This record gives sequence, C-alpha cells and structure tokens, in this order.
Amino acid sequence: MAVVGFFKVTNIMKEESKNNVPSPGPSKPHRVRLPGFLLKDEEIGLGDVIKRVTYSMGIPTCPGCERRAQTLNNWVKFTR
Repeated sequence: MAVVGFFKVTNIMKEESKNNVPSPGPSKPHRVRLPGFLLKDEEIGLGDVIKRVTYSMGIPTCPGCERRAQTLNNWVKFTR
C-alpha cells in the first residue's frame, strides 16, 4: 500500500511542477565577441560557420544540415 501511495504522490508532484513552469519563449542567442580581423560580416551564427567549413571540405549538404544550421544560429552568434 505504501508503494502505491508513493507513486501517486510523485505523479501528482510531477503534474504540479509541469503546470507551474512557464512556457519558454523565444530566447536570445548567446553573443560571442571576436576580434574584427576574424569576421568579415558584422554577425555570423555558429551554424553558418559549420556550414562554411563543411562546404570547404567538400561535404554535401542535406535538409538536416539546414535545420541544424538554423538551430545553431539561433543559439550562438559571433559578433565584432
């Protein structure tokens, strides 16, 4: 009986914690400052950096690469 009660309590606690968590809104990307001579553009995302490196190595792109690049661009931006 105590084990069943324990599981009921933990399930109730999990449901309450899910309801109290605010929904994540659009977050701002992390900004990393680099010296000006390293960047030609004003701002470039991490996904674009990886895309340029893989392209220069001759690795073909795929639809997953575009999604990855977009996600990484929203996560980290390099600025001057």
